[in-house]
Amino acid sequence: MLSTELFKRILVLGAHPDDGELGAGATMARFREEGKDLFYAMFSLCEDSLPESLPKDTLKIEAISSSRVLGLDESNLIFLNYPVRKFFDYRQEILEDMVRIRNDIKPDLVIMPSNQDLHQDHAVIANEGWRAFKSCSMIGYESVRNNLTFTTHLFLRITKQQLEKKISAVKSYKSQLFRSYFQESFIRSLAEVRGQQTDGELAEAFEVKRIII
Repeated sequence: MLSTELFKRILVLGAHPDDGELGAGATMARFREEGKDLFYAMFSLCEDSLPESLPKDTLKIEAISSSRVLGLDESNLIFLNYPVRKFFDYRQEILEDMVRIRNDIKPDLVIMPSNQDLHQDHAVIANEGWRAFKSCSMIGYESVRNNLTFTTHLFLRITKQQLEKKISAVKSYKSQLFRSYFQESFIRSLAEVRGQQTDGELAEAFEVKRIII
């Protein structure tokens, strides 16, 4: 059985604020409880998709609040602002930003979207992440609405308290709570399903891209 002791410096990549929490929020809480150095990079503030009535920095403010719930230091958050749904036009620039982040942080585990994620922005992060972080261990988080298929190579067991932190972190995104996959019942039921698949109570599932030991 692999131990999380293998990993000390962990980087989560999200195309948008909330991607990391939805896919790996309880795992992020677990890693912080274990004393890991945890960093979270978000590549768009999604300004063009917000209602005109909301300030442009709404998602940044919500992301800071969410990360605080999970135990992240604000200094470990990285915000970039590529145009939402247009990442492919900036593929090379995103890759160069990832290389810069890799060199600054030197992570030994990177958590990013699955290779099976159909969302156009998520797919760019997954594909360029492969290129930028090929010297690191990499796993892909689950995004139920966007995964055509999802291979559950890896399960990380989580506690009830860690799941509650994930739910609270997701609820920090008040501008997004109208979305069905933000609902507490959905988040809780998915963790229960993944837990049952491990003969346990609760878990989050991941696609293994590469593990280096």
